[in-house]
Amino acid sequence: MKYLRILLLFVPLSILGHFLEWSPASIFFMACLAIIPLAGLLGEATEEIAVYTGPKVGGFLNATFGNATELIIAFFALKAGLFDVVKASLAGSVLGNILFVLGLSIFLGGLKHKELKFDAQLGRFTATMLLFAVIGLALPAIFTYTLPESLVTTQYEGFSVVVAAILLSMYVLGLVYSFRNHADLYGVEHPEEIETKWTKGYAIFVLALCTLLIALESELLVKSIEPMTEALNINKMFVGLILIPIVGNAAEHSTAVMMALKNKMDIAIEIAVGSSLQIALFVAPLLVLISLVMKPMSIVFLPIELAFFCGSVAIANRVVSSGSTNWLEGLLLLAVYGMIAVGFFMVGGAL
Repeated sequence: MKYLRILLLFVPLSILGHFLEWSPASIFFMACLAIIPLAGLLGEATEEIAVYTGPKVGGFLNATFGNATELIIAFFALKAGLFDVVKASLAGSVLGNILFVLGLSIFLGGLKHKELKFDAQLGRFTATMLLFAVIGLALPAIFTYTLPESLVTTQYEGFSVVVAAILLSMYVLGLVYSFRNHADLYGVEHPEEIETKWTKGYAIFVLALCTLLIALESELLVKSIEPMTEALNINKMFVGLILIPIVGNAAEHSTAVMMALKNKMDIAIEIAVGSSLQIALFVAPLLVLISLVMKPMSIVFLPIELAFFCGSVAIANRVVSSGSTNWLEGLLLLAVYGMIAVGFFMVGGAL
């Protein structure tokens, strides 16, 4: 985590570039690099506060702020009316966590340890919730694409709101269940991994400051997306599905890999699959509800995004249900993610 903090230099540089009207591409990539360490510090501050508040409040904070960076970036994209980018970033976060983060963790951990073992029962609970979430996110699209075009009305936006409300309700109930039955499911308490090194007041200050700076950098990033994609001839689908999720999850990526290298696959899986669960059950429906005060956004994903959703969840269920894994399975996950990334980079603009 510490080596990422050198990237904090891009915080003032990106702000300076904005006022000096540097090229949109340079501002976009500087904002991306600035968000990476800020997201890491945000997660670190949340864990520090969780130590002081206890398991239940700490678990709520981890569940709420676990994907705060993705939520903030998506909010500004939503505000700018970039609905395709918002939906692509949501889909990309789920795919990235399941295929890239989990795959990289298993691959590197498996190279160091012959076989990686973990609690299959705990993983199955998270994977089952994720399967439910993906079915919920897919329903508006299924109805939209199967009905004749003449019958598709604006009512699908209302249907999206209903689905979003149900998903959020299930997320809250899932938190209640996990706090009572699986205290570690959302990273509530890992005393062997957390050493208190900040005061409570300092942790709250860092949390607030990082949230504000991430909001500022996210606005710079979103404003530069369209001119950057035009200047570099990069399609928005690739930016939303691949680049933005990598930026928002970079800090979590490093933590999951470190846990796998220590042969702590329970925590690595918790980070990867649990983060996807928060995106699907919390961030996506919350954005739909927030959009009601702007321009309403439905959760009708593209057919290709739905296919990748279902495929990645099926893979996640297979991996986390076995109780053990090895480096080859991790490499297979990375290979699938790599093919998806290359596909969107080369032909995504035609979608």
